[in-house]
Amino acid sequence: MTVGYGFNALLTAKPGKADQLVDLLLTGMDDGNPASSEHCLVYLVCRSASDPDVVHVTEGWTSEADHHRLFAGEAAQAIVAEVQQLVTGESPYTDYIPVGGKATF
Repeated sequence: MTVGYGFNALLTAKPGKADQLVDLLLTGMDDGNPASSEHCLVYLVCRSASDPDVVHVTEGWTSEADHHRLFAGEAAQAIVAEVQQLVTGESPYTDYIPVGGKATF
């Protein structure tokens, strides 16, 4: 499978909530959650090296349709609702079409 759609989101946690935000985002890979799907090929949660409250999420999906279908599901919406309680303001979101690269863990 190849990545046909991806995005990056920048989340700013409320003071003292970044660890909780990271832990919550990583549950996205648990069985039954969207990032555990065969259609999610890249799911990367990163902390900013310069700002302890900033968290970046990068995702790569087989297609935009697969992402939207899974993101609309109950499991994803439950995570989103919890994330919204932990972040401040709007979270910049950039979608893209990957052209190459590598993700190995």
